[in-house]
Amino acid sequence: MSAFFNFSLRWQDLIDIVIVAFISYRVLLFFVDTRAMQLVRGLFVIVLLGIMARSLELRTITWLLSRLLSAVIIAIPVVFQPELRRLLEEIGRSGLLSGRKSVDDIADSYSEALTNAISYLQKHRIGALVIFQRDTGLKEIWRSAVQIRAEITQELILSIFWPNNPLHDGAVIIDRQSIIAASCYLPLTDNDDISRWHGTRHRAAVGVTEVSDAQALVVSEEQGHVSLAVRGRLSKPLTEDQVSRFVRRYFNPHGGGGILRRLKNELKPQWPGDDR
Repeated sequence: MSAFFNFSLRWQDLIDIVIVAFISYRVLLFFVDTRAMQLVRGLFVIVLLGIMARSLELRTITWLLSRLLSAVIIAIPVVFQPELRRLLEEIGRSGLLSGRKSVDDIADSYSEALTNAISYLQKHRIGALVIFQRDTGLKEIWRSAVQIRAEITQELILSIFWPNNPLHDGAVIIDRQSIIAASCYLPLTDNDDISRWHGTRHRAAVGVTEVSDAQALVVSEEQGHVSLAVRGRLSKPLTEDQVSRFVRRYFNPHGGGGILRRLKNELKPQWPGDDR
């Protein structure tokens, strides 16, 4: 007991703990959505059971779990050789430790893919409705739709909204990591200020932003315009550059000020009747 109270923590120990914790976090993040993640969970369960068995002095169970853990550790390099090789390759490319750079690269990739897809849909007069989920979850909407949970790519967006595709007649809901679902049916707005020239897509875009903090980009197949719906308001047609800036702000919302304030400053001329 006296040894415990005489324990002193050096500043080098703090650095040591932080480095080990960071490396462990990056390794676990690398194994997300792979077979190895199931192994990590299994090892965690075994270790937890072993601690409980030792604290309760269950000697037989403790002995069995310790032997099982030893066998699993020996089998790891053999069973998960491809994953370990990729891990070493990532370390060699410094991709494992440069987390910020990889996140920014992914955001840029998603932004470019979505911007190019919307531009193509606009030029070819193909109607589309893309919902950008933010803090308010939209599970009550997308759980009854076709759930996708796929990487955001230009080809997939175009395939979903391509005419006569079974999924094109509805909205796509995305978050900052993936396409959540397609063929989503949204609540329509009852706002009488919406022009009668705007169809169901525009009313659905405004409707979903009235009941959540989501934002929506809608491509009109009749006029070939792209409009943005935010907080129950529909903008005038956006330019390709404005669409690109909005998408990039969504996937990479860093910097000073909130996203809504920055959007208002950038797209202020697009809001009808707003002279403030």
